[in-house]
Amino acid sequence: MTKVPARALLIAGCTAALALTPAAAFAETVVLTANLSGANEVGGGAPEGNGAFRAEVNTESGDFCYTLYAEKTAAPTMAHVHTGAAGSNGGPLISIDVTGKGSDMCIAVEPDKLKSIIANPAGFYVNIHTADFPGGAVRGQLVKG
Repeated sequence: MTKVPARALLIAGCTAALALTPAAAFAETVVLTANLSGANEVGGGAPEGNGAFRAEVNTESGDFCYTLYAEKTAAPTMAHVHTGAAGSNGGPLISIDVTGKGSDMCIAVEPDKLKSIIANPAGFYVNIHTADFPGGAVRGQLVKG
């Protein structure tokens, strides 16, 4: 009778367990960032305004955890992730809560929306609106990383 080393059995068992693990256990989490500037707003934004956006996005659960802040702008009235490449405006896709000059929170977003953003982040942007700039005070295109 042939003896099978314990290590070989352990490796075989682990391989089988991984093969049977559902794909959802390997949900993709992606980091998206954007550097915001008034100069990036189509039609002009806050001349000195700037800011930053960072999100950790889970494509299976729909978790959208973000940090957003702006400087040298009036108080934000709202913020969004919009569809639209650099130099063009698009409709809002995700509403982002912003209080004071920034926010740090998690919201639930439809996974299909997140998958479309991750597939082409340059086709989406984040902007912050103020009373002085209702169309957007600062804006930045999304990038992975």
